[in-house]
Amino acid sequence: MRQNGFTLIELLIVVAIIGILATIGLPMYTKHQAKAKFTAGLAEISALKAGFEDTFNQGTTPTLALIGGTSPTANCAISVAGDVASGTGSIACEILDAPAPVQGKIITLVRSATDGWKCTTTAQEQYAAKGCTAGN
Repeated sequence: MRQNGFTLIELLIVVAIIGILATIGLPMYTKHQAKAKFTAGLAEISALKAGFEDTFNQGTTPTLALIGGTSPTANCAISVAGDVASGTGSIACEILDAPAPVQGKIITLVRSATDGWKCTTTAQEQYAAKGCTAGN
């Protein structure tokens, strides 16, 4: 008599293989999600730079409303600060609704009168976008 189906050993091997793949795949997926959320937050505040510059050029202290922003967004709680007299300012994003490695981390675009815009973040370097200084 011929048997159809799988043996218990075969099923246990399949379950073990799935477990190994999940152990490897889930941390990689979480890292990918964290990087994507960081990039989305950076994109949201980068879009506000033009409005910030326009407001500065008019001699007005920038506010979130004046530069065309709203807060909170799907990715950030955004804040704006600026000093027209010194030509300095910043646009910051506190990352919201994100994986644990970047939840609550701050991305800051800092404007200096001499060097233009620079990006800094409190997130670890492995999650930060290229050109954004990590660990501050």
